[in-house]
Amino acid sequence: MQYQAIVIGTSAGGLNALKIVFSSLHENFSIPILVVQHISSHSDNYITKFFNNLCMLNVKEADEKEKIEPGNIYFAPPNFHMMVEEDKSISLSVDKKVNFSRPSIDVLFETAVYAYCPALIGIILTGANNDGAKGLKLINDNGGLTIAQNPKTAETRTMPQEAINISKTNNILDLEEIGKFLNKIDKDQKKILKNLN
Repeated sequence: MQYQAIVIGTSAGGLNALKIVFSSLHENFSIPILVVQHISSHSDNYITKFFNNLCMLNVKEADEKEKIEPGNIYFAPPNFHMMVEEDKSISLSVDKKVNFSRPSIDVLFETAVYAYCPALIGIILTGANNDGAKGLKLINDNGGLTIAQNPKTAETRTMPQEAINISKTNNILDLEEIGKFLNKIDKDQKKILKNLN
């Protein structure tokens, strides 16, 4: 399977978790990543600046109708749902909150399924509610690859535990293992493509 996109959802404790995952991704990592981090609706662009200084990939706040490109990490803007269109572009919405959240992880995951599955990887990290569990199940049900942070290593274990309970997650990994796992997938895919050419 050649994976075309990764979607990540996290909430309480998410910045520390993402720091560990993103800092371990190699500089030519090519699979685009879309992230929903539950944040205050009044937040500025501190998160993207922080991660741009930390990791070797281009980190940005998603823009309306932006084409999803390899080697980029896209964060949902504060107070906007981030969705993936079937043409693999980003759409933003101020529709009502889902799971008391905007942006909602489930909204991102569910729309990404229709654009990418089965060539989609879904990841749930630390968090204090159940947002993302249904979306991860949908990815799993449609042949995508699913990963949940090991709840024992999560700052707040509710979100990954709920995802595991509902979605029959393919992989339960410690934070330090997730980046390595993604690097291996990306490297193996490039090797296959090189051999085909």
